[in-house]
Amino acid sequence: MIPTHLIPTPDPLQVPWGWFQILLSTTFLLHLLVMNIMLGWAIIAFCNHAFRDTIADDNQLISKNLPFTIAFTINFGVAPLLFLQVLYGHFMYTSSVLMAVFWLSIVAILLLAYYATYLYNLQFSKMSGLHTLLSGIIALFLLAIAFLFTNNMSLMVSPESWVHYFDHPDGMLLNFEDSTLMPRYLHSVLASVAVGGLALGLYYDWQRRRGDTTAADRIPSAMNWFSYATIANFGFGTWYFGSLPASIRTVTGVTGAFLLCFLLAGITAAILSLIYGLQHRVRHAAGAVLGAIICMVTVRELVRRQTLAPWFSTSDLEVVPQYSPMILFLLLFAGGLYLVWWMIKLVLPAKKEVQS
Repeated sequence: MIPTHLIPTPDPLQVPWGWFQILLSTTFLLHLLVMNIMLGWAIIAFCNHAFRDTIADDNQLISKNLPFTIAFTINFGVAPLLFLQVLYGHFMYTSSVLMAVFWLSIVAILLLAYYATYLYNLQFSKMSGLHTLLSGIIALFLLAIAFLFTNNMSLMVSPESWVHYFDHPDGMLLNFEDSTLMPRYLHSVLASVAVGGLALGLYYDWQRRRGDTTAADRIPSAMNWFSYATIANFGFGTWYFGSLPASIRTVTGVTGAFLLCFLLAGITAAILSLIYGLQHRVRHAAGAVLGAIICMVTVRELVRRQTLAPWFSTSDLEVVPQYSPMILFLLLFAGGLYLVWWMIKLVLPAKKEVQS
């Protein structure tokens, strides 16, 4: 079976593909930030409960906010998933069908994780003996979801692996033959721990600037999570890059040059953030991390385009002009971001009153 025969015909676009690419990268960046906080906090909470003699001060903070992070992750994940389907739907739909049992199980796993976070939050003071178990279950569920998403993104760009469907037509195909699967997954997990620690550091830094004298004592622990996870992630990032095909790692053409430039810029920003992190300069580290994430999101997209180059290019997509849906979406997207910001402004004073 020739893999190209298994690739469906894509649907035409309403506007040139570049618009969808900008929206995909922008919305994915927003989703990535909250998703990293969600997964990172779950892992940090479990490690604090399991490996420390006393409950860390930040565990109760995590328990109160973890349900919110899951809600934001889900809502911010809808748009990039839709834009991914617009540009690469004929690849993603196929990979989703090939792993259909696992892909559909994400809904059930996510519901269980969501319920567990509320149980962890609402019964935090009453179920101290179950903190390790509950936080471990939450972390395990979220790690499982992350792995299934990583597998789908891997399978999506590997049409040569689709022929295994004829040997396993049961919707349970996982792309373990992809050498990039595990380093890519572990690289993402460690990045989540780093961002989760940084988010705690930013919160305590904000509390310190508002006059909380105890918040300053909690910043070093949070920034240690960020710094040590970042140090370890340089190793996993090197493993991931080394596992990519030589055709992608070799700088050839305009795409390869852009990939190298953004990769070097991202590494530089990550090194700068690590220096700031070790110095506990929270806001400086956050600015450098944001720059590193923007660069790495761009690198991620360039790698996907390079990997799919033998099979497909977005520039090949047919365009049937119809701009009104795009204009309506942009207006609704801007309004949605404003509403989210408005709700956050409402929640923060309410939480402050409850804590006082």
